[in-house]
Amino acid sequence: MELHDVWFVLIAVLWIGYFFLEGFDFGVGVLTKLLARDRTERRVLINTIGPVWDGNEVWLLTAGGATFAAFPEWYATLFSGFYLPLLLILVCLIVRGVAFEYRHKRDEERWQTNWEHAIFWTSLLPALLWGVAFGNIVRGVKIDGEMEYVGTFFDLLNPYAILGGLVTLTLFTFHGAVFTALKTLGEIRERARTLALRLGLLTTALALAFLIWTQVSHGDGSSLVAMVVAVLSLVTAIGANQVGREGWAFALSGVTIVAAVAMLFLTLFPNVMPSSLNEEWSLTVTNASSSPYTLKIMTWCAAIATPLVLLYQGWTYWVFRKRIGTQHIADAH
Repeated sequence: MELHDVWFVLIAVLWIGYFFLEGFDFGVGVLTKLLARDRTERRVLINTIGPVWDGNEVWLLTAGGATFAAFPEWYATLFSGFYLPLLLILVCLIVRGVAFEYRHKRDEERWQTNWEHAIFWTSLLPALLWGVAFGNIVRGVKIDGEMEYVGTFFDLLNPYAILGGLVTLTLFTFHGAVFTALKTLGEIRERARTLALRLGLLTTALALAFLIWTQVSHGDGSSLVAMVVAVLSLVTAIGANQVGREGWAFALSGVTIVAAVAMLFLTLFPNVMPSSLNEEWSLTVTNASSSPYTLKIMTWCAAIATPLVLLYQGWTYWVFRKRIGTQHIADAH
């Protein structure tokens, strides 16, 4: 296996890790409006992800940086062609971080309500837009012979990509509901399990349609295996949630995300960004990659730094592993 193939796999792993981790905290952000009944319950939900949400976003920074270094042509075409949706995602992530930090700085009702609205919308929009973006990458976009995107913003709003966005939105929200049931106590835990069932059924219907469409249009044997794993994991996660096995339900919903994203990358390879105008103009792991020397240096750096980052993040989750409930929320000053 060539180094550019290795880095394609590593970038896929980074995106899988990002969607697995950021997926549930996007979901929790959406649930602040769908599940929480008052400000105390919203504080419970926010506190479940409070110690980890910023660490989860590091996976996005690493995935973007690795793409820039390992596949500069892919990075350039992707970020120029998808400029508006990616800019909107970036703005949402910035506002979302500010909202988490500033929401409790003042006691005024309007102040806190506005920041809570911001948390909801800046969780919902990226969850939707990431699916639209990856749907377009798999489907193929208008790339010319100069490796430049020549389409428009409205070309990205096609039925396949929009369906992909709805899948990521519902799947992340289901993932967040299962995480909430795992991390909370009392009535909010029971309501999270009930809502997770409804979200799971909706997600299953949308995911089946999207994954089958993907498999028929772009898939092969390996992507079919990933699709089967994703669907079976999702169905089993719903069952585990119903019998109160929240740990298994969360793990299986995570496997669903891992398998579904892996399927998308399997349908891509050896392309990294197919051209819908001419297959010969597609960006591949060969024509979009950096020099072998650059990839070699990156590989050594990744081999040293990655285990340390994983150990630290794993330790963070271990420290903040206990459940919380409304009884743990101090009265507002």
